[in-house]
Amino acid sequence: MKTFARFTLVALVLAVLPCVAWAQQKGVIKFCRFRFGNLVSYGVVEGDQVRRIEGTPFGPWRTTNELFHLEEIKLLVPCQPSKVLATAGNYKSHLGEQKPHPHPELFFKSPSCLIAHGENVVIPPDTEDVHYEAELVIVIGRRARNVPVEKALDYVLGITCGNDISARDWQKNDVQWWRAKGADTFGPVGPFIVSGLDYNNLQLTMRVNGQVKQKENTRNMVHNVAQIVSFASRYITLEPGDLIFTGTPGETTAIKPGDILEVELEGVGVLRNGVVKASR
Repeated sequence: MKTFARFTLVALVLAVLPCVAWAQQKGVIKFCRFRFGNLVSYGVVEGDQVRRIEGTPFGPWRTTNELFHLEEIKLLVPCQPSKVLATAGNYKSHLGEQKPHPHPELFFKSPSCLIAHGENVVIPPDTEDVHYEAELVIVIGRRARNVPVEKALDYVLGITCGNDISARDWQKNDVQWWRAKGADTFGPVGPFIVSGLDYNNLQLTMRVNGQVKQKENTRNMVHNVAQIVSFASRYITLEPGDLIFTGTPGETTAIKPGDILEVELEGVGVLRNGVVKASR
């Protein structure tokens, strides 16, 4: 009986060792969610390959021996959030002459607006003033409620790239921003979730057809990652996988069908999406 118990304990330890090893690393971990044929799974990115994991980054997980090349898989929206929040006016360069808000100003984007790296932003037929907005996006790692600022990063799995597509005419004239910010395809995110970075000191760049349109460091956010997570958790319980867009810097301009939008976030990668016009 003792031998059996000892064998069981050893087997359990060996089973969780890969997960424990990753958790104890202080380096960067890059996750993705992908499809290969009928398989949908999370993986750890290793160079130009993805190693499938059992479980998810939001709970116990371990690596497997299954490797895929990035070119042979379809990258998906990197997680499946129950809710998507976004921060308005979080860079002084975007506020212009307006005074910064004393606390993060949050609004909702619909989870159905999310699209993955490589998918198209679709401009609805009844708007002609749709803009890009390059942003760092927070990925919540575990349930957070009334979290103090000093502990807020413990609830963050990592970050990803985001593009808060915005129909300015609707944003200006509608009472709410539900369609201006949350219309289908208005939330490109990806390609990866990365943990272990200094989230408040990363270069954020927006390119349209290869031309740089926005470029600023995330240290210039009015409210940093920890402050945003803490404030949001006072009023809304944040669940694993929930996303929070953190605001965009500088000025933005309208996009048009045929454009290629690229959001690059230092240490994370490049989120690339085309633009098309919806048919009536």
